[in-house]
Amino acid sequence: QVQLVESGGGLVQAGGSLRLSCAASGSRFSINGMGWYRQAPGKQRELVATITSGGSTRYADSVKGRFTISRDNAKNTVYLQMISLKPEDTAVYYCNAGVWMYDLATSYDYWGQGTQVTVSS
Repeated sequence: QVQLVESGGGLVQAGGSLRLSCAASGSRFSINGMGWYRQAPGKQRELVATITSGGSTRYADSVKGRFTISRDNAKNTVYLQMISLKPEDTAVYYCNAGVWMYDLATSYDYWGQGTQVTVSS
């Protein structure tokens, strides 16, 4: 089993910044792609940013130039630096990881519990 634990959410004024972190813990696993998704009230969950094990990144158009995804493979941690936040960025942010489990010789998709980001106008 692998657990993803997110931190760093909170309330911030428009134009402000936040940094989200997501750490994976468990045993006998390796992580492939990692990413951040978000879900606003009444809306579907949407992709925010992803990063491969090699460091290639992809962003939603709505966050390009404002959000930066990065990862520390030694710590099994992914980060999301968010600047110039807008009220429309308000959502629950979820961490996602594709995890290879050595004992089972298969890959699983794991999600964190979510962290609330609220941007006030």
